[in-house]
Amino acid sequence: MNHILVFTSEQVAGKQISQHLGLVRGNVIRSRHLGKDILAVFRMIIGGEISEYTKLMAESREQAIDRMVDEARELGADAIVDVRFTTSMIARGAAELLVFGTAVKFEANN
Repeated sequence: MNHILVFTSEQVAGKQISQHLGLVRGNVIRSRHLGKDILAVFRMIIGGEISEYTKLMAESREQAIDRMVDEARELGADAIVDVRFTTSMIARGAAELLVFGTAVKFEANN
């Protein structure tokens, strides 16, 4: 299984892009958990990081990235450039996290 590099920039230092394979994306829709919401409300009252939500978002980002990378791998990409994240509310208590970028191939001598 080839390793896909992921970059937020349009270009990659030391690499020449030979082919743009197209848009790749990964998304995940997550809802909050009632038990975690209760803890979060308590933390909002006393202040501090809401670690339950931090963990939920970190897991969601990783899952979305994994899905995007899988899509790029199916196209035979070497990397994904110009990667961006976006979120949107789907329903009360549920949100989508979407990551997208452009799958590319590098010149063989790079």
